[in-house]
Amino acid sequence: MNKDLLRKLPKMDELLEEKSVLNALDNNMRVIVMESLRETIEFYRKSILKDDIEDFSKEDIMSYFNKILEKKRKPNLKKVVNGAGIVIHTNLGRSILCDEALENVIDVAKNYNNLEYDLIEGKRGSRYSHIEEIIKKITGAEAAVVVNNNAAAVMLVLNTLCEDKEAIVSRGQLVEIGGSFRIPEVMKFSRAKLMEVGTTNRTHLYDYEDNINENTGVLLKVHTSNFKIMGFTEEVPIEELVELGIKYDKPIIEDIGSGVLLDLSKYGFIHEPTVQESIKKGIDVVTFSGDKMLGGPQAGIIVGKKKYIDRIKKNQLTRALRIDKMTLAALEGTLTCYLDEKEALKRVPTLRMMLLDPEELKRRAQKLKRKLQGAPKHFSFNIEKDFSMVGGGSMPTEKIESYALKVKSDKVPASVIEEKLRSNTIPIIARVYNGEIIIDVRALLEEDLDIIAKAFKSMGEV
Repeated sequence: MNKDLLRKLPKMDELLEEKSVLNALDNNMRVIVMESLRETIEFYRKSILKDDIEDFSKEDIMSYFNKILEKKRKPNLKKVVNGAGIVIHTNLGRSILCDEALENVIDVAKNYNNLEYDLIEGKRGSRYSHIEEIIKKITGAEAAVVVNNNAAAVMLVLNTLCEDKEAIVSRGQLVEIGGSFRIPEVMKFSRAKLMEVGTTNRTHLYDYEDNINENTGVLLKVHTSNFKIMGFTEEVPIEELVELGIKYDKPIIEDIGSGVLLDLSKYGFIHEPTVQESIKKGIDVVTFSGDKMLGGPQAGIIVGKKKYIDRIKKNQLTRALRIDKMTLAALEGTLTCYLDEKEALKRVPTLRMMLLDPEELKRRAQKLKRKLQGAPKHFSFNIEKDFSMVGGGSMPTEKIESYALKVKSDKVPASVIEEKLRSNTIPIIARVYNGEIIIDVRALLEEDLDIIAKAFKSMGEV
């Protein structure tokens, strides 16, 4: 039987005469069409040898070919629907950009621009000049520079101010940022020497002072935004650390991580230190991310006293770590919203999603359920209260009241439904818990409701 089916497989020349293949060649690059044909034939050959199919037709082959071709035509990096209930989802691209950022990116991407051209002087300029003033205005810092992410920002600052010298840091702040990137490793690459002080749960001012010597470069504070130590704990207040730095003429560096620019405790969240607070309290250099709580593109933002920022700008590593025109455009568009707190809460998607009213989320869940009318009868859809997370290593203990659509089937296991949603034309990312599919509606966009409804209606029983 296998030999008969193998002989039945059409030759490449035969397939190239098929009308659908000829049409594909007219509308696609030949290399993609040929790859799709080869993969189709190989798929059927392997399936025959494994006895996975009993028979096939040329129409079956053409159908599979068209699916492969369609997949190859689409980019690997694509839109997904975030039904996981995590606003800043690291694996799903973190923060969604605001309209102002998108408009700026399109404008500079499709046109020539003044990236490094001073339009007033008519000569070469600095790419950082486009964004430094607005960062200074929002944070209250004397100067600013931007690199490609916050790990790079920390490394650049330490390399500039502490190369071959000791950076004193509390043992309880030696965090892993994510993706196995750890503060001690970042420090090693910066050529700063790590000087751990205190214990995991308690560090006192004398722990820092007792270790200051002629080889001390900086005092480093790392905000542990991605975990909390509870119970018998103590850390040195910023004000005392700043006084110690002044006493011994040592710069104080703070990696604040998530980049909070608004006091969200006013809106019911736990207090997270803002960049402005650190600058106001006298921290010399602060580093933070652009794509977490700030809600912009991936970037590492460095702010602080001008004498230190000027040195950082002159470091040769700055060129290697610099951001491109599209990131600059997106960051400027995002920061423009922060000139007015009310506008930021309304326009920046990350902030808007975090602050959504539970009743609005309930209405969104009800709307999604209505759209699912007509889905196969073996599915049951129920709306229940749930909890969302901020994500992105921010506010790890904070649970946000939300609503979710919970899906069960008496014919299809939840794991199979989840896989089907994930392999949808526009992938839908959901959670599986206790035999149910959970779709949290907090991070869903309006168009996502139709995508989810269409996916379930076309799913059938498999």
